[in-house]
Amino acid sequence: MSDRPRLRLTGVVLDSPDARKLADFYRRLLGWEAVEDEPEWVVLAAPGGGAGLSFQTEPDYQRPSWPADPGRQQMMAHLDIEVDDLDAAVAHALAEGAVLAEHQPQQHVRVCLDPAAHPFCLYVPGA
Repeated sequence: MSDRPRLRLTGVVLDSPDARKLADFYRRLLGWEAVEDEPEWVVLAAPGGGAGLSFQTEPDYQRPSWPADPGRQQMMAHLDIEVDDLDAAVAHALAEGAVLAEHQPQQHVRVCLDPAAHPFCLYVPGA
């Protein structure tokens, strides 16, 4: 028997200058609903359960650079989002306000930047 206490990851939190604005982008992108919505804190729930996404307003937020650029704020994490159709998913992300990153390191993955410049990867599994 393990002495490790029960731990369960319930979400990932992204900082931004405007929590509601960034949450609204991901709500439209993923089709998830907000289960908490405060001016500086928003939580989106995954429809099938599992870890959700939360957003908090950080007044001193600095946009990360991607790829890494010495002397500038580095990305601390990124999201991987599985899709069925890469071209359609990229078009949807761009229509919702994402930007396609200039640097694309893999042929079957598309790196996009959300409105706060957090990188996220769209990919087709097994491609």
